[in-house]
Amino acid sequence: MRIVTFNILNGRTPHDDVVDPSVLADAVRSLDPDVLALQEVDRNQRRSGLADLTAVAADAMGASHQQFVAALAGSPGATWSAATGHEQPRDAAYGISLLSRLPVSGWESIRLPTLRSRVPMRFSESVRPVLVRDEPRVAIAARVATPYGELTVANTHLSFISWWNRHQLRHLLRALAPAPRPLVLCGDLNMDLARARRITGMNPLVAEATFPADAPTEQLDHVLAEPALAARGQARRMELSDHRALVVDLDLQPGLGADTARGAALGPGAGLRRLGLSRRRPAPRRTPAG
Repeated sequence: MRIVTFNILNGRTPHDDVVDPSVLADAVRSLDPDVLALQEVDRNQRRSGLADLTAVAADAMGASHQQFVAALAGSPGATWSAATGHEQPRDAAYGISLLSRLPVSGWESIRLPTLRSRVPMRFSESVRPVLVRDEPRVAIAARVATPYGELTVANTHLSFISWWNRHQLRHLLRALAPAPRPLVLCGDLNMDLARARRITGMNPLVAEATFPADAPTEQLDHVLAEPALAARGQARRMELSDHRALVVDLDLQPGLGADTARGAALGPGAGLRRLGLSRRRPAPRRTPAG
């Protein structure tokens, strides 16, 4: 079973900022995933030609199950608000996706804690720290059926603010505690491997730098498992994004998914449940998305 996590930079090629959905489709076909976790995914955004990038990826891999979870409603870098989960398919949105060629018996979406104040960040091109506001963050999990049993796969994209992404990751782990094991957590965690392992207590399935794509020096993207699973993996440079795709091939054995004592949080018919979702829609604001 092949799991791929890929921050697609809303489909852009990093050197000319062009979004061509066919480039994304070619990349997905080349990666050949059974389960695909995407971050920085556009839906109906002008900058990506109003394409539904989740649908593009689903068609390319032959996914029979897919879910897009919006983090932002509106346009990143322009007028946007935190998504509520009530957005319509035609609404402009930005978030993450989880797609599967294998059967999925349940889904769950999780809204992660939002840092509401601006924080000072120092960038290489700035002399002084710049006050920045982070974007809302989300996660999605699916209970996936394999020939050897079921496992839970979760996808997320955490804050680039280091002390806050630790808080988000711990919140996510608590939300996933009832999910049946094995659990595979993938995504752009915006932290290195040692820190991801320390916070989660999970087992990394691949250790390879993923960012920046041309000459990667750090691993921001991860595939972690609980309990440990036999696997081999690699980071692959694609024709789009400033991240490399992280590809993991699991060597699954009979009896997978026997640990169901944790509950059935992702049980049949669960649909997309929103944990910790505020019913109050924040007022639109103009700020760049991070």
